[in-house]
Amino acid sequence: MRSDIDLGLTGERPALLDLTELLATRLLVQGNSGSGKSHLLRRLLEQSAGLVQQAIIDPEGDFASLSDRYGHVVVEADGDDVALQRIAARVRTHRVSVVLSLENLDADGQMRAAAAFLGGLFDADRDHWYPMLVAVDEAQLFAPAAAGEVSDEARRLSLGAMTNLMCRGRKRGLAGIIATQRLAKLAKNVAAEASNFLMGRTFLDIDMARAADLLGLERRQAETFRDLPRGHFVALGPALSRRPLTIAVGPTVTVSRSSSPVLVPLPEATEDARALILTASPQESLAPLAPRPKPRPAPTPDVLVQLANYRPPAPVEEPDEEPMDPEAREAALAEVLASVLADADAAACTPATLYQDFTVRCRIRRLRGDTMGLPEFKRRLAVARAEAGGAVADDSGWARAQEIAAGLPDDLAGLFLVVARAAIEGAPCPTDTMLAEAYGTSSGGRARRMLAYLEERGAIVTRKDLRGAPIIAVPDLGVETGPGEPQLLPTGPKRRAG
Repeated sequence: MRSDIDLGLTGERPALLDLTELLATRLLVQGNSGSGKSHLLRRLLEQSAGLVQQAIIDPEGDFASLSDRYGHVVVEADGDDVALQRIAARVRTHRVSVVLSLENLDADGQMRAAAAFLGGLFDADRDHWYPMLVAVDEAQLFAPAAAGEVSDEARRLSLGAMTNLMCRGRKRGLAGIIATQRLAKLAKNVAAEASNFLMGRTFLDIDMARAADLLGLERRQAETFRDLPRGHFVALGPALSRRPLTIAVGPTVTVSRSSSPVLVPLPEATEDARALILTASPQESLAPLAPRPKPRPAPTPDVLVQLANYRPPAPVEEPDEEPMDPEAREAALAEVLASVLADADAAACTPATLYQDFTVRCRIRRLRGDTMGLPEFKRRLAVARAEAGGAVADDSGWARAQEIAAGLPDDLAGLFLVVARAAIEGAPCPTDTMLAEAYGTSSGGRARRMLAYLEERGAIVTRKDLRGAPIIAVPDLGVETGPGEPQLLPTGPKRRAG
């Protein structure tokens, strides 16, 4: 069965999302109001409607139009939590796509209704754990980072249901897709479980910094989120792309009931404006006023009894995780680093680009906590590139070579280690291509200039044999390479004859 769905374009190519991978890794969408989040969700849901069952938690009733074209059943929440749990159980049993519309409830009622419905999906029988996309629009309403005007009980129930969806839903076939206006308002333990990201236009510094951190970008690159046009998102993750790329979301078939505001000319004043607004028409006087939604009544009217029976809410249970053995963790990090270097494009990529790929792969492998910083990654990358041909004997001076490399600038450590290894093994002097790959560039001339800089610092000495073949010596190790290809090295600083 086809598993790729089309989100739009990235440059001239279609932007594809691997639906099978998404079911296992979850998705986070972020963007300020008007950036096109709801349009992106609608495009994703329309493209995958015929491939997988869907459930949409819709606080504004915008996605009810999916029912006309794709057969989604619209469930209007009325505050009966038990009924919603039973409906959710039947949804999983009969594999029907639904839209849970919460527009008629206040904030407290929306959180309770969403918690009841998600709980019913989560607690379904094991026989009915079919794959399902669960999209939650305005997720910061249901998983807030801090307490607000809603009751503590409603917040606890809703946050617990969202945590279950993102942390433990995968084994039950539930793939969470959460969209939020601000990452700073979304609970971190909910956002951290997503491995795929679509980041739209953002203006606040704290949200740009957090978005850049999730994508593995440097802080100076966070400014690009301000310049994204509406409907454009930066994508990253195993279901989208291994490297950050910008996609333009394509058009949708259905439309939202609440579209963007458009300027409309004012009507010409033909009657007395004061009479129009202060005098009721005959039709208006006959039409009954719609009752305002009433807040859910408290179970006990006596406030003193409520205070006496109050108990602080229990903390949200986090999924238990066994701490990884340090040796196993180190082996896993080494394996991830090896997989990064095995990529066909890794030789021409800078360490910063490879570090982004490394952090994403660590998230996929569930290596939590601080994996390693960029300086440590650069050091290990230099050693790994130098040891690409196999380990060097312990008694050969390789440990001393790594100590010397640690005292050099980060971008030169890998270049020095490649030369040092060739000298230790008595191998021919490295070629331009080998030096360029060690430095992380495709320019052999640039690598040779860096080699001359190493010679100025006294780390190496270059010379030529009688045939003009280059030889590089490492004075601190007392070793030198074999003759390489002629005309490899630039002419070094001229020395006066003694």
